[in-house]
Amino acid sequence: MDKIRVLIAKPGLDGHDRGALVIAQALRDQGMEVIYTGLRQSPEQIVASAIQEDVDCIGLSCLSGAHNELFPEVVRLLKEQGADDILVIGGGVIPAEDIPYLESQGIAKVFTPGASTKDIADYIRLALKEKKGKLLVNPPKKIAHIGIAVKSIEDSLPFYQQQLGLALEGIETVESEQVRVAFLKVGETRIELLESLSPDGPIATFIKNRGEGIHHLALEVDDIEARLKQLKENGVRLIHEQPKEGAHGAQIAFLHPKATGGVLLELCQYDQQTEEA
Repeated sequence: MDKIRVLIAKPGLDGHDRGALVIAQALRDQGMEVIYTGLRQSPEQIVASAIQEDVDCIGLSCLSGAHNELFPEVVRLLKEQGADDILVIGGGVIPAEDIPYLESQGIAKVFTPGASTKDIADYIRLALKEKKGKLLVNPPKKIAHIGIAVKSIEDSLPFYQQQLGLALEGIETVESEQVRVAFLKVGETRIELLESLSPDGPIATFIKNRGEGIHHLALEVDDIEARLKQLKENGVRLIHEQPKEGAHGAQIAFLHPKATGGVLLELCQYDQQTEEA
């Protein structure tokens, strides 16, 4: 596979490039080829260098406050030269209120000083896959359900039915997960009450450690196998690398909470008949 080529540039009158040099070295450490153009480059010089070096991405750094003029000018010149397939990202001292404007002008992503160099490298890889049509999966469709761990479905149902007025769609046993599930419809999503079938099942263990409450959030996706493959390639830690059968005949897989900021995320894919039911 060809290495990703990145041009790091300092447009305008900035006299400091320590941050840009740190980013340049970090991207090299991530296996990318990096060209650094130096200080006080005009948008015209930056675009000319990017085209000459045949780069995949331009990283712009600005500390002078002129980002709202300089960054969009680079994008405009790329379009003028027929090189708007080059990804443009930005960073530096940029107020949060300026970021929506820059993104509306074609800057794919603006990184603030708190961003890690790994986050920047991961974003470049993923964004280039999208630009080249290699990202074959769509974003999740919706929140499929919210899973709530309970000691007893029968003891918990009256609150949801009588106090919230939710209708019970049914109760199902999912042997593979050692759980009974009660389905309560809420608009386009569901609440699922989860009761363990055994004292050492995952739901029983969760309740023992944390008490009853929200156990996981489920997202409905189109192609769960492609999604899992993409996540694995991007270094996301998974509990299930292959989908397994869940309630309602859905194909499901869980992401590891350490990869999601402590949230247990489930991906689920339904067949057309189940989705329309």
